[in-house]
Amino acid sequence: MTDKTSIRSKKAAKPSNEGATLLAGGNPQIAKGEGDAPVQAYLAAMPGWKSDIGRRLDALITRTVPDVRKAVKWNSPLYGMEGQGWFLGIHCFTKYVKVAFFRGTSLGPIPPGDSKSKETRYLDIHEGDQLDEAQLAAWIRQASQLPGERM
Repeated sequence: MTDKTSIRSKKAAKPSNEGATLLAGGNPQIAKGEGDAPVQAYLAAMPGWKSDIGRRLDALITRTVPDVRKAVKWNSPLYGMEGQGWFLGIHCFTKYVKVAFFRGTSLGPIPPGDSKSKETRYLDIHEGDQLDEAQLAAWIRQASQLPGERM
């Protein structure tokens, strides 16, 4: 008997040029892992223009919060502070890259994207968007000082 779930997963998956499997929407499937290496593998496997955005976000986060903790869980890079949980996540979709601020309602100004989660707010970055790095850095700095999500 064949497991229908595994068949669907295999149909949606596409190989990337970085050796990672791309799931639906072009999100890289990267093994869970702590530290910079799995995050860099995820960023390298993001397709096309999204990889450049991912690298810019990672560099901005690292510059803004030099002691940031990194991991990949649930096929998404997560950024947090030791002992405080995760404050930010990145996820790749077909037409945009989503930045999730897990305590986004506590940031000033509140990031624009609503969420089903009470406190989470999103910033969706589409191809060709101009990044307001000063605003992003302000949100990142604020978010890093709040209690994060325990995942």
